[in-house]
Amino acid sequence: MNSLKKVKMMMQVKETSKIRFTSFLFSVALLVASGFAIGVVAQETQPEKPAVNKRAVGGGRDPFRKYEPPPPMMKKIAGQSPVPTIQERIEQYKAQKTAAMKVRMAAPKPTTALLLDEIEVIGISRSPRGYAAIVEATPIKLSYVIYPGESFYDGQLVAIEDSRLVFRRVTVFTDGRRVPSVAEKKLRPRTPVNPMAAPASQSVATATP
Repeated sequence: MNSLKKVKMMMQVKETSKIRFTSFLFSVALLVASGFAIGVVAQETQPEKPAVNKRAVGGGRDPFRKYEPPPPMMKKIAGQSPVPTIQERIEQYKAQKTAAMKVRMAAPKPTTALLLDEIEVIGISRSPRGYAAIVEATPIKLSYVIYPGESFYDGQLVAIEDSRLVFRRVTVFTDGRRVPSVAEKKLRPRTPVNPMAAPASQSVATATP
């Protein structure tokens, strides 16, 4: 009887030990799983640190070298646009006149082919339209009657006074700039006229180039 009791007691102890060992393993597994889950949550909730830009050592200025200011930037100065020759301007005027006549528009005046430096004021008078001036185109020896508002290749007549003309000159540069300025043309002094001299055949009040 005693031996049977001992055997039963030993079996009970073994079963109890197995149950305790199984419970211990289960507890350890729970602890490991919970620790892993806590670590994952902590990584997800941890705020991101701002990126720090590290200054490159090699690309900076040498601290053992004397500072030298950068060379000044040389600003490129644009020059004046080239002006076509008088013959080229006359051909351009004729083409514009022909194109205007085809579409029945007002043709440009001949003075649009002339530079302000190419004219001389030979007379100033009054007319029903107000002051009028007679100018001579020196390259082609032709004369024209002009009024305030008359256009030239590089400007416009603004006013006619008793002894001078006032123009608005426009200088065009190669970079596209248009710089306005004021130009004056004084009345040419009269020269003694030889009554025996023949009149000039090409000096007319209104002519075309």
